[in-house]
Amino acid sequence: MRRLCLRLRFLHVRGLRPAMRGGPPRDASRLHVRCALRVRCLQLRLMPSGELAMDAIQVLVAAVAIGIAATAVMDLWLLALARLGVPTTDWRLVGRWVAAMRHGRFAHASVAQAPAVRFEHALGWLTHYAVGIAYAVLLVAFAGARWLAQPAVLPALAFGLATVVMPLFVMQPAMGAGFAAAKTATPWRNRMRALANHGVFGLGLYLGAAALAATAVQAT
Repeated sequence: MRRLCLRLRFLHVRGLRPAMRGGPPRDASRLHVRCALRVRCLQLRLMPSGELAMDAIQVLVAAVAIGIAATAVMDLWLLALARLGVPTTDWRLVGRWVAAMRHGRFAHASVAQAPAVRFEHALGWLTHYAVGIAYAVLLVAFAGARWLAQPAVLPALAFGLATVVMPLFVMQPAMGAGFAAAKTATPWRNRMRALANHGVFGLGLYLGAAALAATAVQAT
């Protein structure tokens, strides 16, 4: 950074040198750009060393909070479906699948037939929220900090719908349900249900970000 500052300062002075010697001045716009670069460089030099890192940490914390909120919204949706008698994800089976990975087993003919493991239910829920947080971090990485300040529903909803690729083409095949629930009794119904679930998750991403943005506005 110091070398960059020195280089910009050199360019700035070199651009002014003909005018100081009485020669024809260089293009004013080029001088303006050099001046602006020099000022920006000085601003970066004067910025505390931890400030940029702190900004990144704040964005990461916000993304984690959004991921937790979005996953909770999805859980409320799944709870409502379960009350209506609609089959939902059994997180014990997810925990069983994840636990088997430490033994090098990543796919099952039927994870429901695999031996139960200790704390599989808790591990399933932990995996559920960890994945939700990871999705939120990816969304913020793609959408940028500007989206955090002014959340829009469309990017969050589109991203949420896109995440359905993971259960359909990774989790379900690995757990024995086949690609896109092909081995289940009602594959299309399960696909549409998964799509709806992840659409709700995307809506939860927007609601979490909107709540954080509203809190930040009230705090200022």
